Amino acid sequence: METIGLLGGMSWESTALYYRTANELVRDREGGLASASLLLRSLDFRTVRACQLEDRWDDAADLLLAEARALESAGAGLVLLCTNYMHKVAPVLEAGLAVPFLHIADAVAAAAPGPVVGLLGAAGTVREPFYRERLAAAGLTVLVPPEDDVERVDAAIFGELCRGVLSDGTRAELRAVIARLAARGVDAVALSCTELELLLRPEDSPVPLLPSARLHVTAAVDAALAPSALVV
Repeated sequence: METIGLLGGMSWESTALYYRTANELVRDREGGLASASLLLRSLDFRTVRACQLEDRWDDAADLLLAEARALESAGAGLVLLCTNYMHKVAPVLEAGLAVPFLHIADAVAAAAPGPVVGLLGAAGTVREPFYRERLAAAGLTVLVPPEDDVERVDAAIFGELCRGVLSDGTRAELRAVIARLAARGVDAVALSCTELELLLRPEDSPVPLLPSARLHVTAAVDAALAPSALVV
């Protein structure tokens, strides 16, 4: 299989999910003692979060491109950025790598069961156009929560989930946010923050959930096990 490069640490809580899921998928498909061929670069999230909060996106893009190129130089045949929000700088990585870069929103879009998707994630992912436009380019209509719900989800992500805190109370609040999106007629809700799927399960929603991290790494394993299908 091709080696998958994981650019993670944003947060490491969900990057661990990428690592485990990739290995489980390869074991289940290949059998025996098979495991995934992976290269992992886990960044200090404090540095990246400072770039987000201070609106230093050029610095963030330079940092992530340098790290992605390091994975490429080390032998990665494809690269994943293990976070949704940092896909704001995905065009820089797509243009700057010689190996395929698998965009997380493409994996989410491919799994959508219908044309209308609710978007749940960090405030920047939901408010800014980069992610919604990628989903729209795949033919989806995207609905976002009201601002109060956006703020609540963002607080849960950075105040709790990125720190490894899994609260039943927060789970109940997020279930209510999802229910309000579902009531607006969405066909599915995209969990477009990789930490959200650490807390939420299919039974927490009246409509299908699209777990971005699991979908992303599944697409990567599919590609890694059929490397002839990879194109830059």
